[in-house]
Amino acid sequence: MERVEVSFPSGSEQCAAWLYRPDGAPKPRPLVVMGHGLGANREMGLDRYARRFAAAGMAVLIFDYRHFGASEGTPRQLLNIARQRADWHAAIAYARTLRGIDATRIALWGTSFGGGHVLAVAPDDAYIAAVVAQAPFTSGKASARAKGPISLIKVICYAATDLLLGPILRRPIGIRLAGPKHAAALMSGPDVPDGFRRLAEESETYQPKVAARVSLSILLDAPGRRAKALKMPVLYALCDNDTITPLKPTLRAAERTKHAIVKHYPVRHLGIYFDETFEKAVHDQTEFLVSILRP
Repeated sequence: MERVEVSFPSGSEQCAAWLYRPDGAPKPRPLVVMGHGLGANREMGLDRYARRFAAAGMAVLIFDYRHFGASEGTPRQLLNIARQRADWHAAIAYARTLRGIDATRIALWGTSFGGGHVLAVAPDDAYIAAVVAQAPFTSGKASARAKGPISLIKVICYAATDLLLGPILRRPIGIRLAGPKHAAALMSGPDVPDGFRRLAEESETYQPKVAARVSLSILLDAPGRRAKALKMPVLYALCDNDTITPLKPTLRAAERTKHAIVKHYPVRHLGIYFDETFEKAVHDQTEFLVSILRP
């Protein structure tokens, strides 16, 4: 297997990506497009998944959203939901131009906030073969309720400040991505600081804050509403003790998905990236992808 640095255009900017080509796999090969979650980049744990998928005979493309990681886009750390979903469409379009790739056997893999993105993006493309949504964000209102009123009020105050003062200062007002319960952070909970620290330690480009204005967009977003429009097989990999992307709205989305497979793991939101739970999850995901894409 080889991993090479590539890039593709999204809007007027370039998204940085890693392309994995499996050794000895017959051509044309299937490909899995992968994107991370809230404020994260490709260096934060995704290589482990990609190598397992490539070892099973699938090519993989992992990309950074614009404004994050090695991708272009200024100001940095600007999280815009519509732009990130446009990045997904651009990544899919780029994947279909790659030599040796079967354009009819492309799957999407998203985790956390990226899990919401794939649920929202896949219905727009009738040729997506499969979707893996790991601990997916499906309801902004449900995630806000899970945060609790103290943290939520703090986050809204930061968002309002960024919306009012950001344009005047010509730079975003940042808010922390991760913090303990009651913190002024987009993700807050007892497992969040340690779990996110473990992922961040793998990245040389990670920044701990994003523009706070996105908080209000997240509150109003609900990718789970598009579940009924998903016609391809979808694997929902769910964390049973998740307080960041609560379980109930995701289970409702899975019930509305025509070809859904649901896998449960007895961990909190960030536990699925590590140790025995990771091994179990990546095994299930590889098995699912191989069964659909048939490398």
